[in-house]
Amino acid sequence: MFLALREFKHAKLRFLLISLIMILISFLVLFVSGLAKGLSFDNASSIDSMASNYFVLQKESGKQINHSMLTENQINEVQNLVDEKNSTTLGVQMTTFLKDGTSKKIDATLFGIDVNGLATPKVIEGEMINNSTKNEVVGDISLKEKGIKLGDNISDQISGKEFKVVGFTENQSYSHAPVIHMNYKEWSMVNSKNSFNTIALKTNESTAKKISEKVSGVEVINKNQALKGIPGYKEEQGSLLMMIVFLFFIGAFVLAVFFYIITIQKINQFGVLKAIGSKTSYLAKNIIFQVLTLTLLSLMISISITFGLSKVLPASLPFVFDAQLIIGSSLLFLFVAIVGSLISLLKVVKIDAIEAIGRAF
Repeated sequence: MFLALREFKHAKLRFLLISLIMILISFLVLFVSGLAKGLSFDNASSIDSMASNYFVLQKESGKQINHSMLTENQINEVQNLVDEKNSTTLGVQMTTFLKDGTSKKIDATLFGIDVNGLATPKVIEGEMINNSTKNEVVGDISLKEKGIKLGDNISDQISGKEFKVVGFTENQSYSHAPVIHMNYKEWSMVNSKNSFNTIALKTNESTAKKISEKVSGVEVINKNQALKGIPGYKEEQGSLLMMIVFLFFIGAFVLAVFFYIITIQKINQFGVLKAIGSKTSYLAKNIIFQVLTLTLLSLMISISITFGLSKVLPASLPFVFDAQLIIGSSLLFLFVAIVGSLISLLKVVKIDAIEAIGRAF
């Protein structure tokens, strides 16, 4: 790669400008991808973190948990087909709370759960409720940012019921609202119909299919479908994904144009190199080496910038920047960069040594 390194040395400004543009594009890709993943997590972490992989819903619910309402007979029929330890009923209700002594309203989602079942979250602060607890709940730790502390009393605006917050969970949100978990006894107090929206299952595909066929009026969906059914999830992720795709296309186009212009400027030199015996493959390898080197350096810098920015972003802005995102985006960006350099490679392959040398004189 002697030729590529020599060119880096003698055209520093040119390659510095290309690198700067690539850093900006890759930073935008990483930032928007982190924002998309953060919004996805903030919208659906309570469902995503459950130990279940299937959900039983009312057939007319449109695959949306909050639109589903199962009858007692349907629940009994499903539980006859699945072991008790691998299924749990779940109640979901959007509501608004008031902290006692204040007039500030807090949006939240109530989850009515069997505390010994699949839907039970892990408590990271305070203590967990049990199935016989009265007037006590556990809430997502994001409630702290809204002024809620352990031991505080909160009042449900719909039912008027008052609860004491005895524990905080982590990564429990639904439709961008913190989730408050309560047992079935308290659920019956805030839900006027004492009904359940879904049954969370930990089972295989054949059992899920059997339930759909044998229990009338229900459908069984997988976790991915359940996530897409959360209000706003599909539309939000679709918009962000479109932005990310466009950024990748822009990156490929910009890189292709830059290297194509540089290649045209060096046609005479490439012609001379071919005339003295340099193989086309050697020249192509130098171009690929330049592309990969610039892309890798740009990615390293943009990853560092994004990582640093993620540490200072406010907690209210959902942003996830993990290894999976970094590796996935980097590999895709490298692929896009190589694809964008193919036009330059094609130009090098077509260079005629004699014709190129003739234009040089």
